[in-house]
Amino acid sequence: MKRLFTLLILLAMYCQSQAQTAAIDPSIKTSKVVLDDFMDQRFGMFIHWGPVALRGTEIGWSRGTNVPTNEYDNLYKEFNPVLFDADQWVKTAKDAGMKYLTITAKHHDGFCLWPTKYSDYSIMNSPYKKDIVGELAKACKKYNLKFCVYFTVLDWHDPNYPVHLPDGKISDPKADMNKFVKTMKNQLQEIVTQYHPYMLWFDGNWESPWKNEYGVEIYTFLKKLDPKVIINNRLGAGQGADHPNLSAQTIGDYATPEQKIGELNMNHPWETCMTICNQWAWKPNDKLKTLKECIQTLAKTSGGNGNLLFNVGPMMDGRIEQRQINRLKEMGDWLNTYGESVYGTKGGPYKPNETYAATRKGNKIYIHVFERKAEELTLPALKGVKVNKAYLLKGSKITHRKDATGAITLQLPAQLPNADDSVIVLELNTNAEKLPVTI
Repeated sequence: MKRLFTLLILLAMYCQSQAQTAAIDPSIKTSKVVLDDFMDQRFGMFIHWGPVALRGTEIGWSRGTNVPTNEYDNLYKEFNPVLFDADQWVKTAKDAGMKYLTITAKHHDGFCLWPTKYSDYSIMNSPYKKDIVGELAKACKKYNLKFCVYFTVLDWHDPNYPVHLPDGKISDPKADMNKFVKTMKNQLQEIVTQYHPYMLWFDGNWESPWKNEYGVEIYTFLKKLDPKVIINNRLGAGQGADHPNLSAQTIGDYATPEQKIGELNMNHPWETCMTICNQWAWKPNDKLKTLKECIQTLAKTSGGNGNLLFNVGPMMDGRIEQRQINRLKEMGDWLNTYGESVYGTKGGPYKPNETYAATRKGNKIYIHVFERKAEELTLPALKGVKVNKAYLLKGSKITHRKDATGAITLQLPAQLPNADDSVIVLELNTNAEKLPVTI
């Protein structure tokens, strides 16, 4: 018995070691070409939506907290968003200058916005009975936006997932993670084969039931279904609430800082996810970000070499609030003039700050000027670089000079053409994309 006990301990230690060292086969990882295309998009729409809109509380997180569990779990019986119009949602994203769209097909509350065969807790058992995910996929194709899907790796509603409330304190002994992962794979296969998403945005990987080996299994499974599908970095276990970094151990393709702008990073792809108001799901009278906040968030994110996934929360009847549509259209109007300085650019060579951010493409550096604090704006030195020409994007010439240290000084106009972000173009005598990052 003692010998058997020792063998069991050694076997458990081996299994634990294998789990800790679980890793993705490098040959199946998403290629640089595909990820570079993703990073060229720069701006996408995030949509958090479901029956919870009937209460105006946070999706998933209000289950069993702000809204009693039984009440929350039965909201779908009232959910009939008769004014949902996939074309209108996607056109709103298109008019905002967004290049991709990500819908919460399944959030932590477990409700599915598509007609899955593997759960009765879906849109098809609501009064509405229409495939939200499918309609959005079709509309994205019509408007030439890349269609993406959010899918959680925890599900507080599923009896096979051990945790049933947001506090995560009680583990259900009757739960079965092997059955839960099988359901996950079946549902993801439905999504990938029916809707062909460009990217999958996972979430909910911080609770103890989720292990790295599950993440490896899911990533590998998905790559067999679609080798090109892009996958974010929330498949590995316990990587932190806002997942701002990538490492050799990361299970996924890009980092996802949350509700904050990521740090300048020229080595790893990243995407900031942020709300246009405060709450992810719709909330009555939620505070809306100003146009200045919205545009400068996009500019600083691009200047840090990242994408911005900007979230809206549609209302209970299926409409996006008109004030949110208007704000997004204002961003689109700005991009109609200044989009050249955002799409397909690299961040840097200057780190974004409260006065300006910089992007670059070819032999051009785009300086996003947020505020005219003085008559001149001085930029740090770029060694061995000559500025051949400086001018306002779509505007007049800018006088510039270079001092003995190499610092570049720009003479700003008495009034900037755009109060939120005016862009000055510096045409160089060299490839701006190859310059080292400077402060």
